Amino acid sequence: MVKIGNIELGDKPLFLAPMEDVTDPSFRYLCKHYGADVVYTEFVASEGLIRDCKKSYKKLQLFDYERPAAIQLYGHQVDSMVEAAKMAEEAKPDFIDLNYGCPVKKIAKRGAGAGMLQNIPLMLEMTKAIVDAVKTPVTVKTRLGWDDDSKIIVDLAEQLQDTGIHMLAIHGRTRQQMYKGEADWTLIGDVKNNPRMKIPIIGNGDIKDAESAKLAFDKYGVDGIMIGRATVGRPWIFKEIKDYLEKGEIMKPLTIKEKVELAKLHLEKSIEWKGEPRGIFEIRRHLSNYFKGLPHFKETRMKLVTLLDVPELIKTLDGISEQYGDMDDSQQDDDYSYFQY
Repeated sequence: MVKIGNIELGDKPLFLAPMEDVTDPSFRYLCKHYGADVVYTEFVASEGLIRDCKKSYKKLQLFDYERPAAIQLYGHQVDSMVEAAKMAEEAKPDFIDLNYGCPVKKIAKRGAGAGMLQNIPLMLEMTKAIVDAVKTPVTVKTRLGWDDDSKIIVDLAEQLQDTGIHMLAIHGRTRQQMYKGEADWTLIGDVKNNPRMKIPIIGNGDIKDAESAKLAFDKYGVDGIMIGRATVGRPWIFKEIKDYLEKGEIMKPLTIKEKVELAKLHLEKSIEWKGEPRGIFEIRRHLSNYFKGLPHFKETRMKLVTLLDVPELIKTLDGISEQYGDMDDSQQDDDYSYFQY
């Protein structure tokens, strides 16, 4: 049984990784429906939050159906992060997650996200200050290190645990790698198998199907796995993994008709949350990826990523259902086009 504070997550929980412009309420709704055990908000900038930025503040909203859910914060100043954590706590998340892993240049160059891996004393000071400032369980997501010459995660994990965090999620790449190359799960396994580690260790990186998820649990012994890019246009991956872990069965692929209905629901929820046209703009990456690999699809894909009229979008989606009918993933090119986060 995996626990974060007093929250019981069961055996081998699956986490939806926090992703900017992706893990909004509409997408979290779908992932929760398909079995995600824990979901995260998009990244919330501490500076934006304490300066009363409307966009940052709105990201704090959570709904009862998606719990357990976490608010993820990032920033590079201790005082601002502590204040932001207190504000986040008022939204009553199940836990507050600290982002020490985002490799995006505009974040890391300021010393936030994965930039914290270049200033471990500040990372530890910040983490301890936040743990002491809030009653909500605090967790951390980070990477193996800054580059190949500083893969410090085994020692860093112990140090972070000593600050009082309740869980550690590790992406199996360095900041220098961004999302290139393969994730190194060996070091994630070393952290999990360190006898000093008592908190849950969640592995992240290159989990793209049921088989890779099972391997992560069986070979490296992690308490849970976190899935990011492979969920884009494929929120049912959580059910695929759970069916395989629990029954040893591969889930029957969704037909195009089923994907169309899912895409329509996603569109509805996105507009419900963000209104028009923003709700349409921000679902486009998902709409394109729901139907990745369909033959002779270029013209239709262009409509999905350019149309702003909702009835026309619905008509285009229904046309996909009519044209491709009962086709499923086994009849498509399964080379997923992952977005970079």
